[in-house]
Amino acid sequence: MGQPARPVTGVPGLTGLTPLQCFCMPAVEFRGVGFQVDGKTVLSQLSFVVEPGETLVLLGRSGSGKTTALKMTNGMLLPTSGEVLVDGRTTVEWDPIRLKRRIGYVIQEVGLFPHFTVAENVGLVPKLEQWSRPDIDRRVDELLSKVGLDPGEFRARYPRQLSGGQRQRVGVARALAADPALLLFDEPFGALDPVTRCELQQQFLALRRDFQKTSIFVTHDVREALRLGTRIALLASGRLEIIAPPDEFRRAQSEEACAFLAGLED
Repeated sequence: MGQPARPVTGVPGLTGLTPLQCFCMPAVEFRGVGFQVDGKTVLSQLSFVVEPGETLVLLGRSGSGKTTALKMTNGMLLPTSGEVLVDGRTTVEWDPIRLKRRIGYVIQEVGLFPHFTVAENVGLVPKLEQWSRPDIDRRVDELLSKVGLDPGEFRARYPRQLSGGQRQRVGVARALAADPALLLFDEPFGALDPVTRCELQQQFLALRRDFQKTSIFVTHDVREALRLGTRIALLASGRLEIIAPPDEFRRAQSEEACAFLAGLED
């Protein structure tokens, strides 16, 4: 039996992928992406790929451009230069509504509709996609169970009747509801207490194992990045500093990477 394929090294945006992955169509690809607002450069020459099934963590300080990059993936923002491709099509070629509905999005503030029940929040996109009522109900109950919420107890509650951790679980269930191929997470656990945050990180790993979804996950927490990412892309001042699997990232020698890794010693 031959030796397993060694990950690619030294190729911007591809480091950490196997040669086979490099020949597959990426789930997401950034090609020389730049973005400016009022003459200020937010992103500059950003290039990387996200392969099907992987979790790419965008790590960086506040203002590094990581959330801007995330929002470009589902067309909430469009590049000033370069292009972003989702399943081989640029975001400007996609119908904006179709693109957003096929990508699950989880944010720190959750964004649940306060006048909708938990079941109505989770089932919203399937309803917009004209799923049948029995299919929506089955999907809602399945996903609430997957995120650790008993459907019989929680489906009729309103967001105001939930704790922060419970609201975040509902947000994850809603993102998964229409079975999207891609999930975006914008610092989803940042406002939670340490115990709840650890529990939801563990649940994220369990859901990744069960559903095999492609994910882009934004965080400023290096511990979270190392725990959840299959690869880590470190952004600094809108540029890609390094992209590598967690074990390789731990050995990175750049000034910005060392600044983050120093936090592991605290």
